[in-house]
Amino acid sequence: MPPMSALMSENRPGLSPRALYVEVAELLRQRIFQRELEPGSWIDELKIAEEYGISRTPLREALKVLAAEGLVTMKVRRGAYVTEVSTQDLSDVYHLLSLLESDAAGVVATKATDAELAELVALHAELELAAKPGTANADAFFAVNERFHMRLLAIANNRWRDQMVADLRKVMKLNRHNSLLKTGRIDESLHEHRAIMDALTVRDAAATVKRMREHFSNGLEAAA
Repeated sequence: MPPMSALMSENRPGLSPRALYVEVAELLRQRIFQRELEPGSWIDELKIAEEYGISRTPLREALKVLAAEGLVTMKVRRGAYVTEVSTQDLSDVYHLLSLLESDAAGVVATKATDAELAELVALHAELELAAKPGTANADAFFAVNERFHMRLLAIANNRWRDQMVADLRKVMKLNRHNSLLKTGRIDESLHEHRAIMDALTVRDAAATVKRMREHFSNGLEAAA
């Protein structure tokens, strides 16, 4: 990893202390999602502060942010660790996501404009492309899949639900890539998305809710 001091400095003009720890939190968040910092691993504050060219104060503030999101666990007299997601944690997260996102899907089925549905159709087409036999890429599929779900939530337009889902999905990401790497899971997920789109495009709210719940139920089985 290249030195970060040139990119990040507490004395950088126009950058407030708050902006600094938010920036550090995002950098660490991405390192966690990319498995550079593995679940269960100890976060070496001194080493990271040196890499980023910052003091430990904004780093500790960043770790508090990640702890509030569930990505980091603070242990008394031992420091910060990347959270390990238990089977029960996954079950709880998927259960809540299923409730929240299926509800949003039902709203979209009944209230979305034709243009908004067209956006979801276009995103689904990208998903099909990312899963194309011979070129399937788990990272690309995951990225488009997330964009689809986030756009569906945005169309449903409930900021409180969006906030809850965003936090839950951060925890899910600690394990999500592993589930997609399981043999056949990308194809299964794509098939589930096709069923969701079939229900959405005919504006069948009940069927859309059911298909979305099935999608999360199957996702939990793959992730466990």
